[in-house]
Amino acid sequence: MDNYILLQNYWWFLISLLGGLLVMLLFVQGGQSLLFTLGKSPQQHKMLVNSTGRKWEFTFTTLVTFGGAFFASFPLFYSTSFGGAYWVWLLILLCFVLQAVSYEFQSKNGNLLGKKTYQVFLVLNGVLGPVLLGAAVGTFFNGAEFIVDKAQLTDLGNPVISHWTNPLHGLEAAFVIWNLCLGLGVFFLSRVLAILYFINNIDDETLRKRCRQQLPIEAGLFLIFFLTFFIHTLVADGFAVNASTLEVTLEPYKYLMNFIETPAVGIILLAGVVLVLYGIAIPLLSKTAKHGIWIAGTGTVLTVLALLLCAGWNNTAYYPSLSDPQSSLTIANSCSSLFTLRVMTYVSFLIPFVLAYIFYTWRSIDLHKITTKEIEGDDHLY
Repeated sequence: MDNYILLQNYWWFLISLLGGLLVMLLFVQGGQSLLFTLGKSPQQHKMLVNSTGRKWEFTFTTLVTFGGAFFASFPLFYSTSFGGAYWVWLLILLCFVLQAVSYEFQSKNGNLLGKKTYQVFLVLNGVLGPVLLGAAVGTFFNGAEFIVDKAQLTDLGNPVISHWTNPLHGLEAAFVIWNLCLGLGVFFLSRVLAILYFINNIDDETLRKRCRQQLPIEAGLFLIFFLTFFIHTLVADGFAVNASTLEVTLEPYKYLMNFIETPAVGIILLAGVVLVLYGIAIPLLSKTAKHGIWIAGTGTVLTVLALLLCAGWNNTAYYPSLSDPQSSLTIANSCSSLFTLRVMTYVSFLIPFVLAYIFYTWRSIDLHKITTKEIEGDDHLY
């Protein structure tokens, strides 16, 4: 394997890892969507909002980093998807803008809309954010409607490489049942992770009891939608790339074969699923156990990592085109130059230090659990 191919696969691995971290951090959105389900009083609402409010920047920063890394390493995907399917990405961006505004202004004196309105905005972000992100990622497996024509660059009047063939410009992804199943799976997973996080982060027995009662419902719905998507993906035809001719064709059981032919990815997936299920079971089996979020969170990162690796590795088109299969994007035909990938690889060596800083900051924030006394006495509250 030459250096260029090695770097291409290395950066797809980093993109997949960032995707896994992003989905794990969506517990913030999950917690927001549960605001009125778990909270039955203004004081409980305040505890829940402050629990997620101290972490929302991590999710937002990871989302921006994920998009930036995609732009730098696979610019053709960025221009095709973000430039063509712009409505779905604009809606996702709007959801996160609403989140930022809501946290900063809901408790400000004299805010125009009132605290309740901003809390409703948080719930909207908690529902639409995970569903739309999941549906967008579903197109990695189920395809999107676009055409890529690199020769178009020579047209000085309209030098656009790719264009969308559907007038909905990305919104159609949410109407594909399999994409929607993944979106709902991500949504209910975010609620599961949020419940596990609340059990760990909020020192209030009433809320913890309510969390344990709600957990089996959310976990059951997550398993229904995720397994529906996953089983369909394993038995569906996938977009395979001929290593010699670079021709893209449909291949039966392509994603199932990817897990078989790259056993390391299959092992990562299996480990991730086991950890998620174990993390969910922990608070159900023990009323004193509070560490389920770390087990299930780690499992989430591994599971999403394996799914995204399966979508791009082993001669697979990670962004299939339903309009023209030969326009499908692969790791090889959509990546940056060798020089760019090499320079970014040197920069990526700083990632462990960034992760260490995040771990330190997270631990400092969570050093003291959220309690009723703290909520009543702290002047800096969301």
